[in-house]
Amino acid sequence: MLKKVKKWLGIEGVKITIEVPEKISMEKKRVDGKLIFESRQDSEVESIRLRIVERFMRGRRGGKLINEYLLGESEVVGKFTIKAEEPTEIEFALPFKVLQSDMDRWESKNLIFKGLIKTAKWVRGVKSVFRIEVEADVKGMAISPLLKKDINLIS
Repeated sequence: MLKKVKKWLGIEGVKITIEVPEKISMEKKRVDGKLIFESRQDSEVESIRLRIVERFMRGRRGGKLINEYLLGESEVVGKFTIKAEEPTEIEFALPFKVLQSDMDRWESKNLIFKGLIKTAKWVRGVKSVFRIEVEADVKGMAISPLLKKDINLIS
């Protein structure tokens, strides 16, 4: 009885680990990696949702504004079983599309203004942080396992 309650609440349920390269090129427009699933008991995964999100911050102190943008999304549909104490690996490719502001377009096209635009971004406190979110639907669990990992996208 206690085992079923723990599984339902996700206490001893499925744990997810993600392996991606340290630096990912924006020109490639996709993230290749590997998901590793582990569990203390046999579990059945029904589907996996992958998302890449940009957290765009600008401003300083009290005037700081933060927006989040979905850059790419993918769903792996297909049931598979995770055996107890035996890691299961799944490879994935997550395509994404980078959003660019007018300043970003000017910076990438015009070599003369590149330094000026970088300085303007620094003065305004403009910064983007990218992350991958992985959520798995596991049969018999009320709370789906969720993993968020920051990644380094380079231009």
